[in-house]
Amino acid sequence: MVTPKQSSQVIHIFLWIIQIVLAVSFVWAAWMKLFQPIDKLSAMWPWTGQIPAILVKSTGIIDVLSALGLILPAWLRIRPILTPIAASGIIVLMLCASIFHVIRGEASVIGVNIVFASLAAFIAWGRFKKAPITPA
Repeated sequence: MVTPKQSSQVIHIFLWIIQIVLAVSFVWAAWMKLFQPIDKLSAMWPWTGQIPAILVKSTGIIDVLSALGLILPAWLRIRPILTPIAASGIIVLMLCASIFHVIRGEASVIGVNIVFASLAAFIAWGRFKKAPITPA
């Protein structure tokens, strides 16, 4: 029989795995947006060649901040409530990205946004439940 403590440990481990996978994905996307030439990037993501480069770079910075928010507060145990807040921000980001793609007639590419939003929702749920809300 599985005890509540064992179940909690399994969820904790699973949350960390998802946080790391999602953070690595965001770091990769940020790297691409920040350091790849737009013409090369637009071969993979056509939208990047059709909007101002500063907007592409801004989304790269947001991706880096998202990745850091998923990992650092929980890992360092400094204001761990920031991790589920970052995950909630990712949900909003993915919703905005989905709307952007639907408006552009690219609804077929929002699957990644939906998966990332779902993973972020699980992280937000799991970490809000576990994060101590105490003043530092």
